[in-house]
Amino acid sequence: MVKILAFITLFTSYLIYSGFVYSIGTESTVIPNKEEQLTVTKGKALYEKYNCVSCHQLYGLGGYLGPELTTAYSDPQRGELFMKALLQAGGRRMPNFHFNENEISAIITYLKYVDATAVSYKKK
Repeated sequence: MVKILAFITLFTSYLIYSGFVYSIGTESTVIPNKEEQLTVTKGKALYEKYNCVSCHQLYGLGGYLGPELTTAYSDPQRGELFMKALLQAGGRRMPNFHFNENEISAIITYLKYVDATAVSYKKK
């Protein structure tokens, strides 16, 4: 009887927690306007097209060769100018993909959006 009661208690707790996480817990307060949303979508498409996830992580998921990019935009040691320079010329381990200015802007806008949505991921 104790095992059944423990199971019911744990299962109920799991359901309540899951309901919170997948509804209220994932609400985003970052709502880009339509023009920004198009740029974010284009940046995400480029991120996927060039398989950036094979080397870089977003929200802890992805490769380990390159740096984690979830909060790269707001990182004082990296930031927008650093990312722009790497996207223009590549780096020691990062290939030069020969992005044009619009593509660089789109990728940086996407990473800015990711950074803005990473509220619980940032160090306090």
